Amino acid sequence: MSEWRILRNAQTEEVILARVRLCKGFWCHFKGLQFVPRLPDDEGLLFITNHEGRSHTAIHMFFMFFNIAVIWLDASGKIVDKKLAKVWRPAYAPATPAQYFLEANPTVLDRVRVGDMLRFDEVIQ
Repeated sequence: MSEWRILRNAQTEEVILARVRLCKGFWCHFKGLQFVPRLPDDEGLLFITNHEGRSHTAIHMFFMFFNIAVIWLDASGKIVDKKLAKVWRPAYAPATPAQYFLEANPTVLDRVRVGDMLRFDEVIQ
């Protein structure tokens, strides 16, 4: 069963993404957005890990059909890095340890900055 949340800037309350699906389990982490033909502009996938680190929050872009934005957050929800990830590239990792990472359309990169605090505590029914 999917859990959906609203992703907001914690300081301004601006909605960054109207629908973010939480990705907690092994199979969700394994599949991610591979083989997905497209992603709506207001949606994303938020990966949740058990602790901060660099290696387990790295991604690859194999079997992807479009470029994505990747935004890494620390345990407090602060953006520690963001990148445009291009299709079929081997790996992207955060510059500093992260506990969460978001995959979404590249347009989200224009709405956030490194150092911004994000929150995803509003549940969508």
